[in-house]
This record gives sequence, C-alpha cells and structure tokens, in this order.
Amino acid sequence: MTVPTFARPTAPPPALADGTLRVVALGGLGEIGRNMAVLEYGGQLLIIDCGVLFPEEGQPGVDVILPDFTWIADRLEDAQAVVLTHGHEDHIGAVPYLLRLRPDLPVVGSRLTLALVEAKLVEHGIAPVLQVVTEGETAALGEFSCEFVAVNHSIPDALAVAVTTGAGTVLHTGDFKMDQLPLDGRVTDLAAFARLGATGVDLFMVDSTNAEVPGFLASEREIGPVLDAVFASSHQRIVVSSFASHVHRVQQVLDAAARHGRRVAFVGRSMVRNMGLAAELGYLHVPDGLLVDATAAEALSSSEVVLMCTGSQGEPMAALSRIARGEHKVRVGPGDTVILASSLIPGNENSVFAVINGLTRLGARVVHGGNAKVHVSGHASAGELLTCYTVVRPKNVMPVHGEPRHLVANAGLAIASGVAPERVVLVEDGVVVDLRDGVATVVGSVPSEHVYVDGSSVGLLSSSDLKDRLVLAEEGFVSFFVVVDEETGLVAAGPQVVARGFAEDEAVFTDIRAQIVTDIEAVSTPGAIDVHLLQQTMRRAVGRWVWGSLRRRPMIVSVVTAV
Repeated sequence: MTVPTFARPTAPPPALADGTLRVVALGGLGEIGRNMAVLEYGGQLLIIDCGVLFPEEGQPGVDVILPDFTWIADRLEDAQAVVLTHGHEDHIGAVPYLLRLRPDLPVVGSRLTLALVEAKLVEHGIAPVLQVVTEGETAALGEFSCEFVAVNHSIPDALAVAVTTGAGTVLHTGDFKMDQLPLDGRVTDLAAFARLGATGVDLFMVDSTNAEVPGFLASEREIGPVLDAVFASSHQRIVVSSFASHVHRVQQVLDAAARHGRRVAFVGRSMVRNMGLAAELGYLHVPDGLLVDATAAEALSSSEVVLMCTGSQGEPMAALSRIARGEHKVRVGPGDTVILASSLIPGNENSVFAVINGLTRLGARVVHGGNAKVHVSGHASAGELLTCYTVVRPKNVMPVHGEPRHLVANAGLAIASGVAPERVVLVEDGVVVDLRDGVATVVGSVPSEHVYVDGSSVGLLSSSDLKDRLVLAEEGFVSFFVVVDEETGLVAAGPQVVARGFAEDEAVFTDIRAQIVTDIEAVSTPGAIDVHLLQQTMRRAVGRWVWGSLRRRPMIVSVVTAV
C-alpha cells in the first residue's frame, strides 16, 4: 500500500476560483494542539475551532501558543462565524485572542462548549455573540450550511460539523471516538454519518490522534471498577488529577467517593470553574452534601476526603506539580494515594514522570495509566476510523488533529478502506487545499508560524528569543566591558568581566583579557573608532576562547565605550 507523502508548497495560493471551496488548517496538523481550520467560499470565511498549543520544555517562559491569524487578520469582516466542535482548550483556548481582533464575530457551539468559552471571555473583558446549536440542527452561516452531528468524546456535548457549499460537502469530525456504552448515553451518530455519506461527502477531515492504535477503545464504563478498587485499598488521603474539562472522569470520581463515604473538594481555579458550570447545566450530577470547599477539606480526616485537581500533564504551575514539589498547601506523604486519570499528551512525558517521581519521593502511592486502567482515550482508534471510512465512503480525505506519524497512519487507513491514494491529502499547518468538481488539490501555502503568549505579550516573542533563553538556561551568560581611547585607539580600561551560570570562578577569564586587548587594538583606527566592529571582535575572541578552554557556548555580551 502506497501512502502519499506530505505536500509542502512554498508559493502563496492563487486567487480563489468561482465554485471552489478553499480549506486551510492554521493549526492542529503536525501537532497535538492549536486546532483551527478556515474554509473560504464565495468571498466568505468560516472558522472551525480556535485552540491553543501548550509549550514544551524547549519553550521556556511561554504560557500558550496560538494559531497564526496573519492570513485572515485583514479579512475577519468576511468571517461568518467561528464554529466550535467541543470545549477542550486545544479547540477553544485561542478564541479570546481571535475575538480581540473582531469582538462581534459570532461564536457557534453546543451549550456546554459556549458556557466554557463565555467564562474565558469574561476574564478577557469580551462580551461575545453566542449561538447555541444542538445535534441534528442545521444553521445557515452565510454561504455555509452547517449540520451538527453528535459525537462521543472525553467531554460532553461534542459535535462534528458537515459544511455544505456550492462546491460540495466537508465533514469535519472534531475530536471523537465510538464508545458504545458512554457514561452519558450519547453515542457518536453513525446513522448521520451514513446519511451524509449516501448524499456525498466530498472531503472528510478526520481526527488522527489514535490512528496508530489498533482495534477499538475500551468503554469509559471500565474505569469505574478500577477507581472503586483503588478507593477501597486507600486508607488515607486520595488526590485525583485530570483535565479540568473531563466531566465524565470527574463524575466517576464523585460516584466512587460517594460509595466509599468520602467528601470531594475541587482544587484549582479552572477545576472549580468548569465543574461549577457543568453542574449548573446538568452535565455533572453531584449528590447532596458530597462537595466541600478546599478549606473545609483541611479539617476532615485524611480518610474522609478526595481532592480533585489539575496537573495531570505535568504543567509546572498546576496544582499537582506544586504538590509534588512541596510548594502547595496540600501535602501528601506515606499512605496517601495519587491517581493520574489521564493519558500522556505527546511531548509531556518528561514533565509527567517528574511529577510521578516527586510524589513517589514524598511517599505517596501513584496510580497512573502505566500501572492501572484509570483512563480511556477520547480519540478513535484504527478500528473505529476504518468503520467511519466504510460508513461515510468519502471522495477525498484530509487527516487532521495529530503529529505527522498520526496523520500518515490515518492516511493509510483511508487508503486501506478503499479511498484512492491520490484522493488522500496529506498536509501540515498552512497548506492550502482547494475542493473543486469533487477533487481536493494542494494549491499553495499561507503563514502558519507559532504565535507565543508570554504574560501580557502576544506574538512579540520570537524563536530567536526562545533560543536565547535556552542558551541562558543551559550555557550561562558572560559580559565583557572595555573602554577605548578615541584618539589613540588603545584600550584605556578593562576588560571587566561579569559571568553568570558558570561553575568556574570569574578569575578563569584572566587568560583571555590580554588577547581581547590585542585583538581590539589590532583593528581599531585612531580618531575613527568603529564601536560595532570592536564589539564583534571582542565577542569572537571570547567565543573562541570559552569554547576551546571550557567547552561552553554561553550568551556573550560585549560592550565597548569610546572616550
């Protein structure tokens, strides 16, 4: 079986021809996060999802990473709406930043999804225009007719969306799986998928996250007995960590706590906010008297309480990470049990293992996906994806939501199901795909850089800045200061040195001082001092010496003052 290679055009796309639908992913293709797709037809735009990507270890100081809005920033008045498939951060987290550019852009989604978005927008001081939709409903959004289809995922109220224009129908699954026994009874609507397939799906955009996983996923219901067993064997404090939006998992923890006579306290602002919304809207069912606030929980015996917190992905400032470092008011020790009720997001492995090791060092028993079945993924595995391809029978397929290996595996499944290889479009962020006369074709590319949020700064931090931060963290910093006489071109004072992040004493730099003076005086011109030239000369001399003597490549700052 031949799987197509990634198309990587560098030229911008041509003007959009009449009767053609353009599809551009500005995030989520080639990475797990910042999902965002833009559809263009008849001079109008429709945005599907607008999420964030969380930083990795090599991106110090970054809070979140946004999609690159450059391509649409000047055309947001043409946008009819942003349609949200579900309420996870990698699909809704960037909405506030998009609405800063156009606050009245309609936001369309299910009731829970919009409640989570609205809570975020309040924090940003934005009053949104919201349109609630439900499965089975069709909404006319300009040139785009959108039918919403129920799908099962690890958060309630998830939707797929079928977008129909004069160029054909695109079916975007969002994140989904096919749990046949979901906790809330809301299964993925394969009958609707089949009906759409019989009518004709011209482009199928399919979740790829678990395309490498064979067979079918276990049901969420299998987690309940495992949690029961862990609770039964725990005689002191229990701490459970999960995503702050995983309502189903929180429900299972509440149910287990009620059965074992424990009270539950939510720890962390996002957990408290999201579960409060879920309970208010009826998605989370809380037995009377079960919940207590974190302060009241401190007064309870350790055998009477369960703490539900965030931090299952090792996020440095999340509650569980701070607990593992001993920096949180919640303390764990010998006899306590910590449950990490989530799967590992690729790229977070080291951070999660650091948390597990920290908790273990404190004496806690740590239960996680590696030693117990305490989590089931929310993304369809290979068997479920093949079922969808068989039901939908799409004309063209565009794998979405995944790293390159996931996209390639999904492309292979599409071809195995009978889709012609030339009809499988394998692309990453920024690549432009045009759908015309039932054929999807790669026609160019648009900007799709990572946009970093660093505190109040949005988009100002560059890859070069991140490289500097890594150098500072890993190699240290050294600064040399020299005063040069303008008339003679000779060094009048210095070099003075300041070094940080070096194990060696600053005296180790004595050997380079004489060489700096020699190099500077060799290139200086009396009466016409070129400060920039002298700084570069000093920087090169220091760099060669530090590497040759100390095997280090620190950040070097050279300062020359002419007097």
